[in-house]
Amino acid sequence: MRASLLLVSCALALAAQNLAAQDLRPKDVREIGKGGSNALPRLGELLKHPDTAIRAEAVRQITEIGTLPSLDLLVQATHDNDPEVQIRAADGLVNFYVPGYVRTGIAASISRAGNSIKGRFTDTNDQVVDAFITVRPDVITAIGALVRGGNGMDVRAGAARDAGILRGKAAVPDLLEALRSKNTDLLYESLIALQKIRDESAGPRMTFLLRDPDPKVQIAAIETTGVLRTKEAVPDLLGVLKDAKNDKIRRAALGALAMLPDEASRPAFQRYLSDKDDKMRAAAAEGFARLRNPSDQAELDKAWQAEGKSQPRLSLAFALVMSGRSEISEFSPLQYLVNNLNSSAYKGIAEPFLTELARDESIRAKLYPMLSTGTREEKMGLARVLARSGDRASLPYLEKLSKDSDPAVASEGVRAMRNLQARL
Repeated sequence: MRASLLLVSCALALAAQNLAAQDLRPKDVREIGKGGSNALPRLGELLKHPDTAIRAEAVRQITEIGTLPSLDLLVQATHDNDPEVQIRAADGLVNFYVPGYVRTGIAASISRAGNSIKGRFTDTNDQVVDAFITVRPDVITAIGALVRGGNGMDVRAGAARDAGILRGKAAVPDLLEALRSKNTDLLYESLIALQKIRDESAGPRMTFLLRDPDPKVQIAAIETTGVLRTKEAVPDLLGVLKDAKNDKIRRAALGALAMLPDEASRPAFQRYLSDKDDKMRAAAAEGFARLRNPSDQAELDKAWQAEGKSQPRLSLAFALVMSGRSEISEFSPLQYLVNNLNSSAYKGIAEPFLTELARDESIRAKLYPMLSTGTREEKMGLARVLARSGDRASLPYLEKLSKDSDPAVASEGVRAMRNLQARL
């Protein structure tokens, strides 16, 4: 009799539990989430709930809690068969390493109509984790699986963006497979991710997109060949430059050639150094810079003195320093580049040029004193430059900068020191 009563009691409890689960609403999941890390076991159970809205809200709450155990549950959620849950889980994984990402990522723009979803992809895609941040391998594996086989093109494209932000080298095969798609967002996001990851071995495997019929994809592919230093692409890029009917494609092609030093490109650089288009003149000057021929110095100096536009003038200054004009004086090309770290409009051009120049030990030595005498923006910009191009001799200078009286400068000094140590 007692056993029968126990069975009935268990059955009633189970029925009540099932009824409670069926009656659960997203706002109830939000209440559960207020329990913080203690709520993770219950939220983990809800990842198996039959209602998609409940699972999606569980992922939101797990992301919000954001502790290390949250990663295991978010990886689990990437295996869900619903596209919204997959996107929210992938963005949640990125959010762990880039706090606040879920407010700007693809998940933030999801709209749903029945079983289909649509995310809004913007062309602003420049986020990437610092070099000193180590992402768990299973996180990259989970995101890579979504790039290759997520439930829908928006899921796959969003995961490609996530892989790039996390510098997920292990996802490169998945990104290359995604390049066989015909979907513009997936192609574009995969190409930009490859640029961020910078695995140069991927370059030769994506050159077939250099003449893609979609200009957005074609331009991204052209730029990627330059970033990945795909020298095999030089003949194709010269052909694209010659045949281009679109100014943006023409600029991208010359810009990519400028990143792939080859004497075969010299006639193109010569032709466009005096072009009416500012950006073409700038790209041509960068091409001469990387050819690094001191005999070009006189012509480059003449062009620099005559140039009135800031962007090509910066490129010409870069070319002059690369050709041997590395002195520091009030009106020298190197000083001009450093001065432009103070410009909100042009520091994004000057800083990468200085980063490339600082790979030369003799030029780094000329930049070190400016960490003490420069303006706030110069100190912070040079800290980032040394984080990417410094060596062990740079560490004492960054350590000193990390104790600067300006908190923003000191913070950038600490960050640069950590990034440089991670790279070394």
